[in-house]
Amino acid sequence: MEKLKLDELTGEQICFQLILHSGNARSKVIQSIREYRAGSVQKAEELLQQAEDDLQQSHDIHFQMIQKEAGGGKNEFSLLLLHAEDHLMSTLTMKELVSELLELFKEKSL
Repeated sequence: MEKLKLDELTGEQICFQLILHSGNARSKVIQSIREYRAGSVQKAEELLQQAEDDLQQSHDIHFQMIQKEAGGGKNEFSLLLLHAEDHLMSTLTMKELVSELLELFKEKSL
């Protein structure tokens, strides 16, 4: 997927991109555990990988924002940005937890 260039987006568009990609990842993480519960281990693992890909998109955007600020640029802060950040961080946490749970479930089923 092509990397977004933040200098071509408004602050709101950047926030919505963060929410979009982390939201897609969150949906895939939840679907992953449902697939595992239904007995489809391979599909569960595929969904977690897809979630990781979506999170990488969000991470790239976030990293560009950090680089901009580290270089002396200013990022516009708003309630929408705080929501986007919260969405990203909670999805990252959820993905790590589900990944660990699936590994634990696999070990217990052996």
